[in-house]
Amino acid sequence: MNSKDQNMQTAPFVELLAVPAALAKNPLFDIIVEDKITIQNYCNALIAKILELKQSQFPAFIDYQFNQVKNPEIWICKLEKLLANNEAFFSSKTAMSRYNKLYFLIEKKRTELQSSRVKEPVVKTPKKFINAESEDRHFSFYELKKQLDNINDDNQKILLLTKEMFEYQQANIEFINQKTPFYDAQCTKEIENIYALQKIQAAIEEAQKLKLSSPIPNKKLKFNGNLNQLVDMFYQLNRELFIDGKPYIDENTNDLADWIVNSFLDKEGKEISPLTVKTILKPSKEDKRPNTHKRLDIDKLL
Repeated sequence: MNSKDQNMQTAPFVELLAVPAALAKNPLFDIIVEDKITIQNYCNALIAKILELKQSQFPAFIDYQFNQVKNPEIWICKLEKLLANNEAFFSSKTAMSRYNKLYFLIEKKRTELQSSRVKEPVVKTPKKFINAESEDRHFSFYELKKQLDNINDDNQKILLLTKEMFEYQQANIEFINQKTPFYDAQCTKEIENIYALQKIQAAIEEAQKLKLSSPIPNKKLKFNGNLNQLVDMFYQLNRELFIDGKPYIDENTNDLADWIVNSFLDKEGKEISPLTVKTILKPSKEDKRPNTHKRLDIDKLL
């Protein structure tokens, strides 16, 4: 782009720090203006510099400008205004990528400036909890999990996880911690866990509604498979399958056995023996549960 292009809209910068090329101390990051330094010339040169630099150089460029101006917060706000006024210059796919990257850095810088006003100690995340690092940031699922714990809405959790996953996949990764899982894989797994819990919660709520709305006593269901297959399904959910470190069915053996007995009939339509159910539910009674080829694999259904 021609830096003298008068069609470009300006932004009301307060500080116009620009120099001729001959006086530039840092030709890569200095704003170069050969004519009289005016708002128009300065804005033209700033946009030209943005289109000239590599995206990987944007963080260093903004840091350099911050060290030159007296009021970095005002300067970053005017830069945001300049970009908004001249969105048309970034209509191509390549230029739009620059546009989005700059907006991300502007928000990041604004957050840093606001945070710097609060005099609170910053606890640095140990290296072992950092999954990967890019040129702009690090990715730590350990940190992300803490953020998720403070969010009550599942949709907001999924939104944050999705954004983090895409951010990681599009970043220029410079370091990967081989001792931690891939960051995007952990995000994906956490989203799957949320959906799985939502389904289970919805099923529980639906069951509660049916129970409250129906005056008919609980009718036992007839299970046409082998009894040990039925009990083993609940054994898996109680002893082998976990969500966030807890079993899918978190109940003691006696209560779980009572629930099964009170909910099911065997394939002959007869009552189920509580003692038989409790025996099958014991971890030490593996021989009482079905062989691998006859087992109903609950893990595949979750």
